[in-house]
Order: sequence, then structure tokens, then C-alpha cells
Amino acid sequence: MGHVAGSPIFPTSYRAGEPPPRHGPAPAVRPVRYRRVMSNEGRGPGSAVLEGVLERITYANEESGYTVARVDTGRGAGDLLTVVGSLLGAQPGESLRMEGRWGSHPQYGKQFTVDNYTTLLPATIQGIRRYLGSGLVKGIGPVFADRITQHFGLDTLRILEDAPARLIEVPGLGPKRTKNIIAAWEEQKAIKEVMVFLQGVGVSTSIAVRIYKKYGDASISVVRNQPYRLAADVWGIGFLTADKIAQAVGIPHDSPDRVKAGLQYALSQSSDQGHCYLPEERLIADAVKLLQVDTGLVIECLAELAEDPEGVVRETVPGPEGTPVTAVYLIPFHRAELSLAGQLRRLLRAEEDRMPAFRDVPWDRALGWLADRTGASLAPEQEEAVRLALTRKVAVLTGGPGCGKSFTVRSIVELARAKKAKVVLAAPTGRAAKRLAELTGAEASTVHRLLELKPGGDAAYDRDRPLDADLVVVDEASMLDLLLANKLVKAVAPGAHLLLVGDVDQLPSVGAGEVLGDLLAPGSPVPAVRLTRIFRQAQESGVVTNAHRINAGIPPRTEGLPDFFLFSEEETEDAARVAVEVAARRIPARFGLDPRRDVQVLAPMHRGPAGAGALNGLLQQAVTPARPDLPEKRFGGRVFRVGDKVTQIRNNYEKGANGVFNGTVGVVTALDTVEQRLTVRTDEDEEVAYDFDELDELAHAYAVTIHRSQGSEYPAVVIPVTMSAWMMLQRNLLYTAVTRARKLVVLVGSRRAIAQAVRTVSAGRRFTALAFRLTGGTLV
Repeated sequence: MGHVAGSPIFPTSYRAGEPPPRHGPAPAVRPVRYRRVMSNEGRGPGSAVLEGVLERITYANEESGYTVARVDTGRGAGDLLTVVGSLLGAQPGESLRMEGRWGSHPQYGKQFTVDNYTTLLPATIQGIRRYLGSGLVKGIGPVFADRITQHFGLDTLRILEDAPARLIEVPGLGPKRTKNIIAAWEEQKAIKEVMVFLQGVGVSTSIAVRIYKKYGDASISVVRNQPYRLAADVWGIGFLTADKIAQAVGIPHDSPDRVKAGLQYALSQSSDQGHCYLPEERLIADAVKLLQVDTGLVIECLAELAEDPEGVVRETVPGPEGTPVTAVYLIPFHRAELSLAGQLRRLLRAEEDRMPAFRDVPWDRALGWLADRTGASLAPEQEEAVRLALTRKVAVLTGGPGCGKSFTVRSIVELARAKKAKVVLAAPTGRAAKRLAELTGAEASTVHRLLELKPGGDAAYDRDRPLDADLVVVDEASMLDLLLANKLVKAVAPGAHLLLVGDVDQLPSVGAGEVLGDLLAPGSPVPAVRLTRIFRQAQESGVVTNAHRINAGIPPRTEGLPDFFLFSEEETEDAARVAVEVAARRIPARFGLDPRRDVQVLAPMHRGPAGAGALNGLLQQAVTPARPDLPEKRFGGRVFRVGDKVTQIRNNYEKGANGVFNGTVGVVTALDTVEQRLTVRTDEDEEVAYDFDELDELAHAYAVTIHRSQGSEYPAVVIPVTMSAWMMLQRNLLYTAVTRARKLVVLVGSRRAIAQAVRTVSAGRRFTALAFRLTGGTLV
């Protein structure tokens, strides 16, 4: 066919568990024409060879590489054979030469277990057409695959490789599409070469694509010579994956580079658990356990990191018990903590005031005018909150559901507007921002959009270019982590007022820090009001009264209420089945709610039979089942379809108008298998496109963990509470889940699990020194 042997688009091989050569490129494999082979010649007992076209992947584990697929072996009659094993990198439509052994599964029958495989070029027009039309090359679907093969025949693949500009000869292929197809073909070749190398060290397909996008032609060099860079540079690769790669390419177990990377990984892991720092002794112990090296080596490497301007920071601060500890910070968290405390003190001390009209306002007249305008009078503690927000530069308003936080915020905004103040409203999530806008009748945005965060995480608004606002109101402030809170407070102009509103009894932020809790800590210079009175109308709600019962350590009432129910199920699998039935069928039938838009399943954890992961699969089958006329894309172990409810699981500053952020929810509105792209309409009403190789940024959101639901509010929530999640069953977790519902809560599970959650108070505060720094940061 006139190609160069070893060209990356041509046959490549991969043997499970076999590392690539330490030096030089991956060995070239001579091309073999498509044929079916079943031969044991020259192989071990029981081994066999099978050739065929990969028709579809029915299951793939991105971590282990284990794949279940269906292959057309050319027998005709549409018969497909099941193959299982490590098929990382293989794409539907490719011709494969697989080495392995035959076997039989008790449930699924005859199947072929793959030990290693080689990709082959198809040699028939039908095979080439199917290969190109499989979606392997972006821009070529079945229609254009048919036109291209009709025009070039058996020379099609040679033309693509050696003279791709001739594609413009094909009817319907204009210059723009031809250019896109050529670029996609070249990228696919380059990724394939990197993938062959990375598969030898156990890297999944999606991560291989990300490595190539980050480093391009330097990918193999970086992976071979600087594998620990991957953990810092490439999203989805943590220390453990980088360490596995490093061992495969021969990095010593006791390499100082490995130990330093392990220390930074341990700190990064602790930030994922909410900590801003780790006590030095705990960090050293964690690193020794993780790395399995001598304590002395860890101490030496930590000292070197502390000397490195880009390493870590060591500083003595009061620990959770008040006694001094040597805290070790990753640099971004140390800088953010210092900055946030300093900026808050700067705002509190500012002499100028952008709302001077409220210094001498006659409050009786102002509050009377407000009552006439809103049709209701404020309770005394609400009046205190209004005065505080309008006269002090920084203030916090907290309280549980039904205590009037929303009405108080509306009152503050009404009075500020009456004095012509420029009011800016924001919340951490799109849903919370929408709710804030509906409440106040003014525009509200997410904090990310307000600050116009740019690629890299820098904000368009900061201390040098502050927001043009006299009053900044941020709702759901319990969700503000340290890094985002620092960016926000930096952007508040001197003399402007900042009001943070949230329920401090809910779960703290997903990200590091406990900002709202620290601002309310004893000795904090930030003035605050806590609303405690439950208003009469709210007292009639089972959702509100049970939320307060849970927060007080009293089990919720689950009988005789029109909006709070319990389906008692002792077995975890039964609880999962009933939760799906309730969310997808019973609530929509009885209350007329849409199962996708109005009902949210909230699970204590992701894993397990009643975890968000398993529930998403079951709920997708119930709400958006597969249909012959419905396009879908399988990615790893997930299938995406039009109509799916999905959520973003990482911050991506390069998507959308101002980035798409962790926790953003949306619905899949389009799926194009030719352009290899799906489109999501987010809860901020923005259309965002995802290439198929970016689908690891999305997860299904029919069910989400309670942590991920923070800041959102739904008409109805279904909460599986089972003893299988006993480590997660805590009071603030259940309280947060219940307070996500506006109208209806359904618990599914055991009374014993609910009782455990109610009586278990979250153990220990996060490691954060913000409260200490707010008071001046001096150890006594």
C-alpha cells in the first residue's frame, strides 16, 4: 500500500503489563492485511489468535484497562463474538489481531480473553468504509466514509497518509472540512504513537490523550524522563499514577524527586479533604506510609522543599486545640490564607464609605418604608442584620431554613437600592445565583462569572481593578473555599460593603478551608447576626421542622407529614432499588414533578450499591434509556445520551464564556458522532461543547453526593441512608441533604442509619489558620 512501516497510524502492538523499551521509540510492527486467523502455531498451550473488527465496547474500566467488547470476525449473519481483557486504546471500527485464549463464561457463554493485541489496517473496501465511518477520525462519519471509499477505493488509506489534500476531490468535501479531516488524521496518528508507549506503563486512553494535548511531540520524553511532572501538569494524574509510570521507566524507589513529589501529593490530598495545611508530624507519617521509605529521607526532603521558593511553607500556628503546631502548607494555600485575612482587615478598617447615607439614617422611618414596600415587618434580629450590612464594611448573616435569611437579604437590597447604591449579587453555583435573582428581582451571577476568571485561574477583577459595587452580597457562603473567597474579597473595592450569607451548620466547602466558620469563630473581628426564630409559615413545613430537629440532634418525624417520608429498607440493594423507583416513577406520578429537572437523588457517598455512581446507572436506565434512534457515546464505563443530566467535575477556565466550574449541572442537548462532540446546556443557560476526549470532565448527575449538592436547591430530594455508608453518616451531612429540598424529602433506608447520622457530630475541625490570622496572627 506504499506506506512507511512503523508509521504510528499503522499496526502497533501492546502487551498487557509489559513496559516499553527504556530507550528509543516503540518498536515498529509490520502491517498485516485483514484476515481471520485461529492458529496456535508457535504459541503456548491453549493460546490462540483471533482477528476481527471491533464493533463496540460494552464496558471499559479506565483504571485497570479491563474491557468487554464485541468483535465481528467475518462469519457473516451478523454474528458478533465477545472478547474480554486489556484493550486500552482500541477504538470501534479498528481491525485487531488479538492473542489470547478461548474460554466460556457461565452467564455469557463463549468468549475470547485477550492478552495483547495489534491494530491492523483493513484491506477491503467494506472494511475501510467501516473503519473510517466509526468515528475514529473526527469529521468523517458513515456518509463521508462511503463517499471517500467510493472515490478512492482500496487506495483510500494510502491517500489519507501520503496525499491527504486530494480529499477535496470527493463530492461534498469542501476546503474547510478537508482541512479539519487532515488535522484530525494527523493528531490521531500522533496520539496513537504516544498511546502505545503509555499503555506499556498502564496509562488509560483518556489520560494518554490529555498527556499528548499537554506536551505534544515531547510527551514520550517527559513521561520517560520527568514522570512526576505529570501529577502537577495534567488533570486526572495524581501522584499514584505518576509513581506507577516512574517505576515502569526505572526511577529509583528512594529518589529524592519521588519523595518530594510524594510529600506534595500528601498535602494535595489533605486539601481535597478540606485542610489548608497539615501538622508537620502528621505529614511526615503520611509520607512514610505512602512512599514506604525511611523517615530520615522524608525529613531531609521536606527540609529541601521548605527551602525551595516553589516548594512548601513551614510556619508555627495554633492547632485545632489551640496549642502551637508546625504547619506545612502548599504555597497557594499559604498565600491565599494570608491574603484573605489581610484583605478582610483592610475592608473592615477602610475610612471611606461607599454607602454613607446609612450612617445617620432614621431607622424607624426606613424600616417603616420597607414594611410598606414588602408587605411584612422584620423581626428584631432581622432588623439588626439589616443595619449591620448597611453600616459595617464586612458582615455575616447566618441561620437555618425558615428563619428569614432570604427576606432579610431582600430587605437589605431594597434599602440599598432606595439610596441609589450599586448592588452586586453572587453565589457559588448557577442554581443559587438564579434563586438569589428571583428573590431580589435583580441580576445575580456565579462568583466565577462575577470575577471573570480566566485560563489559569486569574480573575479580571482584583485589588488593582475592583468591582464597581457599593454593596456585594454573596449567598450560600458556606460553599466558599479559601482560594475562591480570597479572589472574591480581593475584588471588593475599599469602602464597599461585603455581606456573606449562609448556613454555617451545613457541610463546609468542598475545597480547602472553612471560611464561613472561621469568620464566625470566637474573637473574629467580623460582625455577624445569627437568625434563630423559625417563622410560623415555615413551622408548617415538615422539611423545615425536620431540618431543625436533625440539627438539634433529634430524629426527624417521618409519619403524618405531607412533605417528608421514609421508605424503610434494611438492605442496601433494596434501598437503592426503591430510591430509583421513587425518584423516577412515584414522585413524578404523585406530585407531577419532572424526574430530571425537579427530583434529585442525594447519596452520602459515591461508591457502593446505594452510592451516587451505582444509582446514576440505574436512574439513567429509568429516565433516559437506550433507544435505537437515540445517539450515544460510551466513554470508559459510562454512556452519554441526549437528555442525560450531567455535572462538570473539574474547573475548566477555557470552556464557555467565562469557564465551566466544578459542580456546574446541565443536560446533554446534542451528540454528534461525526464531529465527536456533545453539547450541554448548563443551569446557567449556556451551551457548552465537549469533544469526546474531554468526557472525563463530565459525570452523570441523576444522583450526586450530598457534598456536591451544596448551594443547590431542588423541589424534591430522595436520600438513601443505609448502614453501608456508616462512616459518612454525620449530622451535618444529613442536615445539608434535607435543606436542599424546597417542597419534598423522601428518605430511603434504615431507621438505625438515620439515627446514627443524627447523633454523630462531625469529628474535628479542618486544619486552617484563617481565624488566627484575622485576629492579627500573633502567638501568645
